[in-house]
Amino acid sequence: MQTPIEKKLIDDAISNLGIQDFEKATIREVKSVAAYAEERSGVEFIKLEMGIPGLPASQIGVDAQIAALKGGIAHSYPDIQGAPILKNEASRFVKAFIGVDVSPEGCIPVCGSMQGTFAAFLTCSQADEHRDTILFIDPGFPVQKMQLQVLGVKFETFDVYDYRGDKLGAKLESYLTKGNICAIVYSNPNNPSWICFNEDELKTIGSLATKYDAVVIEDLAYFAMDFRKNLSTPFNSPYQATVARYTDNYMLMISGSKAFSYAGERIGVACIGDKLFHRHYVNLAERYEGLPFGLVYSTRMLYALSSGTSHSAQYAMAAMLKAASDGTYDFRKETSVYGVRAHKLKEIFCRHGFYIVYDKDLDENIADGFYFTIGYPGMTGGRLAHELMYYGVSAICLSTTGSCQNGLRVCTSFVEDRQLDELEHRMVVFQANNPVDR
Repeated sequence: MQTPIEKKLIDDAISNLGIQDFEKATIREVKSVAAYAEERSGVEFIKLEMGIPGLPASQIGVDAQIAALKGGIAHSYPDIQGAPILKNEASRFVKAFIGVDVSPEGCIPVCGSMQGTFAAFLTCSQADEHRDTILFIDPGFPVQKMQLQVLGVKFETFDVYDYRGDKLGAKLESYLTKGNICAIVYSNPNNPSWICFNEDELKTIGSLATKYDAVVIEDLAYFAMDFRKNLSTPFNSPYQATVARYTDNYMLMISGSKAFSYAGERIGVACIGDKLFHRHYVNLAERYEGLPFGLVYSTRMLYALSSGTSHSAQYAMAAMLKAASDGTYDFRKETSVYGVRAHKLKEIFCRHGFYIVYDKDLDENIADGFYFTIGYPGMTGGRLAHELMYYGVSAICLSTTGSCQNGLRVCTSFVEDRQLDELEHRMVVFQANNPVDR
């Protein structure tokens, strides 16, 4: 059957961009091929590659930021430690939705979790001269590895696909026993697989982090988006799962981008556990005038990077966190649309021969959320991504996220309900053109 887009058009676009292997194509490259083909073919692409919020920014944040600007805040440099109102509300939010205590002192505004992790990588990699390597529990956010390439910091990684539950501890320890790991990084819920570590797995990570003196950098970019659980009620369980219950060596990255759709203002909060914040590392103390970990992070790393975080955006974040903790703003109700979309998209793909790659959290089906993963029998991720472009569907390969599985990451944020029937039609054609032997 004829594909919706002429194959030569896609192949020429890939060639013109100099992409040698579509398995390794970046998000931006996939997006460029889609834009090129869409413009020349007139066929609308169903864009599944970009992890950008698809909802309006929280009006609570917008109003608070406008009020701060009208009040003259733009003329003042922000305190590198953060505006007190944000620090206090971040501490309260962590208590309300995670159920752990982090002092306001350790809640430090950052220009999005991207900057937060960059500064964390700097701090952790300089804390102990014998520990110079970051360990990623993958799959994960590709740009974090690019950050380490920019910094010249070494990293190791493993795909957690075959190491869930009781298998996780031994796998982690095989890296930690080398004595060179300064930090462990993962996202929860996970980008791109949407797996969610349970409390037993987090306890394993936390206890091993304590045993081997590694800092856990827990990326909570998709905060409370495990829609299988009611995580909407402040100061009541169930809470967002976290390693912070099982180790003192933790940093939590809480972003405004997805939970509040406030991506454009680059605002987040790095929450450093109290004991880690005040801990003195010999190497950091010698290099930074005797400062403890938390003050090195803020007054040295963040100060050198940007001399602070947008002053007005801090007031926006503070207002959103306060409203959530007060129970007057159910941010989860707004973001739940991603789960609804994921459910509909999964049904369409699975009806036409696809399968969910990361399909389970141990014995429980994966949650529906911002991302999910798909594969097609007999196809590598690169071939599948390339082939779907002929059908006006763009997505990135799992291999670019540190996964060892064949398949693609699907982002639900930009899909509109009106496109679902068209996706159904295109996948009928895809399945007919790519029959699978049963």
